[in-house]
Amino acid sequence: MIVYQSTKRGFINDVLSKKSIEDIIRSFVREKLDMEVSRSEYESWRNSIGDAMYKVMNINDIPEDSGVAIEYSIPRTRKRIDFLISGYGSENEKKVVIIELKQWTDVEITDKDGVVLTYYKQGKSEEPHPSYKAWSYAMLLKGFNTAIYENNINLNPCCYLHNFRDYEVIRHPFYADLIEKAPVFCKGDAEELQKFIIERIKYGDSGELINEIENGKIRPSKELADNLASMLKGNPEFVLIDDQKLVYENALSLAKKSNDQKKNVLIVQGGPGTGKSVVAINLLSKATSLGLNTRYVTKNAAPRAVFEAKLTGTFRKTEISNLLTGSSVYYNCDENSYDFIIVDEAHRLNKKGGIFNNLGENQIKEIIQAAKCSVFFIDEDQRVTWKDIGKTEEIVYWADNLGADIQIMKLESQFRCNGSDGYISWLSNTLQIRETANVKFDIDNYDFKIFDDPNQLREEIIKKNGNNKSRLVAGYCWNWVSKKNPQLYDIVIPEYNFQMKWNLDTDGSLYLISPNSVNEIGCIHTCQGLELEYVGVIIGPDLIVRDGKVLTIPKNRAKTDKSLSGYQRDYKEDKEFAEQKADSIIKNTYKTLMTRGLKGCYIYCTDKETRDYFKDRLLF
Repeated sequence: MIVYQSTKRGFINDVLSKKSIEDIIRSFVREKLDMEVSRSEYESWRNSIGDAMYKVMNINDIPEDSGVAIEYSIPRTRKRIDFLISGYGSENEKKVVIIELKQWTDVEITDKDGVVLTYYKQGKSEEPHPSYKAWSYAMLLKGFNTAIYENNINLNPCCYLHNFRDYEVIRHPFYADLIEKAPVFCKGDAEELQKFIIERIKYGDSGELINEIENGKIRPSKELADNLASMLKGNPEFVLIDDQKLVYENALSLAKKSNDQKKNVLIVQGGPGTGKSVVAINLLSKATSLGLNTRYVTKNAAPRAVFEAKLTGTFRKTEISNLLTGSSVYYNCDENSYDFIIVDEAHRLNKKGGIFNNLGENQIKEIIQAAKCSVFFIDEDQRVTWKDIGKTEEIVYWADNLGADIQIMKLESQFRCNGSDGYISWLSNTLQIRETANVKFDIDNYDFKIFDDPNQLREEIIKKNGNNKSRLVAGYCWNWVSKKNPQLYDIVIPEYNFQMKWNLDTDGSLYLISPNSVNEIGCIHTCQGLELEYVGVIIGPDLIVRDGKVLTIPKNRAKTDKSLSGYQRDYKEDKEFAEQKADSIIKNTYKTLMTRGLKGCYIYCTDKETRDYFKDRLLF
């Protein structure tokens, strides 16, 4: 959907007309998108388009009949491209310039890939670097719009910060690879931006290329599919074994035969270490190679970031990032917009999405509605926040409600924890999640140790980290104080002179694979859905044992932890329900943390009686 479309001549005339360009754009938004715009967006059109881009475009060397589009909504996304210019190059090549516009005046460098710190009325906020935004939009179009890759339309992204002068910040060497892909122009660079456009647009096209893009079908390109397939080929982490292969073939069969009239939903149940993510990534690759418009979905950003880095061999953003999405982007999709949606960690789906939990109605419903075929990989014992709604019965309800055929399969073979099903069962019994026959655990079957000193635990994990596959994690019982004051430590156990920081600021979603993050502590949000060789778990005061009874204490969670948001409200209405739900969340959290290790799990409990309880349940 293009909000505004004209030629350069038409655009200049509209800016100079009695009706302002911002009013013209607003009227088109009302007409085409049936929505009102905020005052800030309205003013941004006046400043960025009516002033800044008018001055850039008002030059004879840019062809009068070159195409202009403003606010192009990329299909099946919530992304909008600010400004496009189309035409032909010196050798008649098809060219489109993509411009990301920003009114920023203050920016700070961060140590995160493609991320800057900028300022709004509410304070500092992390935002993608404008060059990254422009480049990612180009990659999204190049990877999925048939008009682009079939008609050889050359995309030229850039960004224009027309109020910003601090070149050293926005063009810092840390962002060099992004700026090479999408140059950044600042205040005073209008002539440079003009040269950028003029070098690419030699002849006008009367907006024909923009029309081609607008009418292009959404389907993954062969280049994108081939790139993804080559990343998986020969990678031992993604080889399918035993029942993983059966689930994969069944899911693929359903995806191939699903259509607008025949919607299918597959629910795949599997505990920790059964290979849910391995199957999911393989399905993404194969379905994409078959030309199916496919997406891999997780609510948490960590699995997406880690899998992309593992597949591409780089921490930098790549074109495949457009195949990996969060769970809250499907609320405004038309029915059957996608051929295939693969939901990993489906137990983490929420009712509503967005920063303020106000987007959409129900994420399960919206995903099923948006896809001809959807597969949900789920482990209900890994629901770890108050808002998690991912349950088999919930998926079945919405699938049935939307007229989809439903299948349920199970992944049972254990590939984590040294392949020890007994360890998983013992853990469920020990944490008193459910009774099993595994009352005692033989440590000969899996490297499980209990430490009386957190410093010893840390030393052992560092020692095991030769392959960069061992990490410390903890229950969220310590406030994230280092976020505001980097000089402070978060996890402090004074009696042992132990102090460490949460990982959340430095490595973020890449905590599990960033080389230096072994010196930080992760939480459930940065490791769920992923695996290590050895995991060291600090069990905090939210879980203690008294007289053989495992007790959970919600009030001992950190104030900065949002996992139990809603507990106090529900407690007032139904005490028993709230206590049971909180108990389940806390126990599930520790079970999830304690099943991240392929080869071993080492623990330290802040409470001595709890340590003794675990020791009593081991066989030596």
